[in-house]
Parts: sequence; structure tokens; C-alpha cells
Amino acid sequence: MTLGVPARLALFCAGLVLVGGAAALAGAANRGAGTPSAAADDAMQMQPSEPGRTNGLASSVAGYSLVTDHTVLPVGRSAVLRLRILDSAGNPATNFDLDGGVRLHLIVVRRDLTGYRHLHPHVARDGSWSVPVTLAAPGAYRAYADFEVDGAKTVLGTDLFASGTFIPSVASSPSLHARVDGYDVELVHGALRAGEESELSFRVRRGGHPVTRFDEYVGRRGHLVALHEGDLAYTHVHPVAGAAASEIRFDAELAAAGKYRLFLQFKTGGVVHTVAFAARVAR
Repeated sequence: MTLGVPARLALFCAGLVLVGGAAALAGAANRGAGTPSAAADDAMQMQPSEPGRTNGLASSVAGYSLVTDHTVLPVGRSAVLRLRILDSAGNPATNFDLDGGVRLHLIVVRRDLTGYRHLHPHVARDGSWSVPVTLAAPGAYRAYADFEVDGAKTVLGTDLFASGTFIPSVASSPSLHARVDGYDVELVHGALRAGEESELSFRVRRGGHPVTRFDEYVGRRGHLVALHEGDLAYTHVHPVAGAAASEIRFDAELAAAGKYRLFLQFKTGGVVHTVAFAARVAR
């Protein structure tokens, strides 16, 4: 029997429907067998990585956002900086872990890695945090809000500005010795490689004699913040136990190769001392 043109067209269309249906079923079977859908791809890409959660390069990460009441501060005099840490629902977050008596660290440094400040804001009833800040020289500054919730660290960053003529400082060459407030500090370390944990030991002397007594500073013998030159990626580490009495030792993992500025802080006689070193990390 010879089919007419309309009948042949109807059979052809029916065949296309069957083929398309089979392809759709095969695609669904493949996804069930382990091939992620586009939605699954998007969900995986949205998961924050651990380095991105703690390097201070973003103002929003891991469900938290940093908001300041203003970004321009005066030069040479104290001004109160107010900020809020918002959760994923837009509510102020304040229930951070207590670390050495404080719940929030605020690190402020000029983008040429000078003018370093380590501050501890106080929380108000409305969920905002505030702290007096003095910016000694004009320029652009980076501020890092560093906190932990149930042991998980988050660091949020934002820029602050001080009006005036900005004269950048010349970058420091890697150094193993520094002097501050009458103290001589020596940095001792092995090979520094990106992505590998390294031991950094600081030996403190005064008048040629080892310093063996340190006051606790925020619950520790010392604090170390490392900033990667260029993008200003942030690392904050606490000292490890077992160091010699005249040493402050850290185990630090610096993620990227390049130059770093290391800011060590220790406390003696009720005074906090800040000493800066430059270091280079190999690939």
C-alpha cells in the first residue's frame, strides 16, 4: 500500500517525537548515574572555599557581610568607626567565640603596608560594633574584621580612606632583624614555600639579654599577622606552645608565593609592641 504525502509526514513527525523522548530519558538516566545538572554545578560553584573565607579579600563571604557607617576618616585625630557584621538574613551577628577576652579583632593597615593597627571593637545593644581609629597619614587603608563562630574563622575586608596627599612608602626588602621600643627582634625560619606550613620563630632581646617574661596579649604570648603584598591577602596566627622562654613561635601556612609583611605584636610591662618584618615566600 502506498501512503500519501500527509500520511508520510505524520509518520516522520511521530518518529521525531520517539527519538526526542528517548534522548530525554537517556539524559535523565545519565544524570542519575552521576553527571551533575546545571543547577548542581551552580550550587557547587557557590560553596565558599576555606582560603576565601579567611583571607579578607571580600566584604561578604560564608553568609556574613561587613558594613561600615562611613569609609572616610580624618587624618591625625581619633574618630569612632562603627560597623556591623550581618548574617545571611541581614541581621546583626554578635555571638562570636570569645578569644582571650575579645570577640572581634579589627586590623587596619595602609595599602602600602604602613600604619598598622590591631583593635578590638565593643558591641552595642543594637548589634553594631564601634572602636576609635586614628589614621596618622593620608591614603587608602584596608580594614579586616576577624572573628570565629563555633571554631570556624571568618575574615571580612573593606577599604577606608583618609583625605590628603598620599605619599606611598617604599617596599621593604626581606629582613631577619628589626628593632622597636628598645627591643631587638630576630626572625628565624627555614625555607618558606606557598601552601606549606612553616615555623616562624621570633627571638626577643633587650640590652643584649634575652627577654624571658611576656605579658599575655589577648590571651597569648604574641600575635602574628601576615599580609601578602599586592592583593593584601590576610593571615592571622597564634603562637604554639613549647617555645623557649625568649622566643615567640608560630606555625603559619602562607597560601601564595611572593612578598609578605609580617606584623608581630607582644606585650611587656603593660605596653604592646609592634614590629614589622618583610619576607619572601617561594612557589
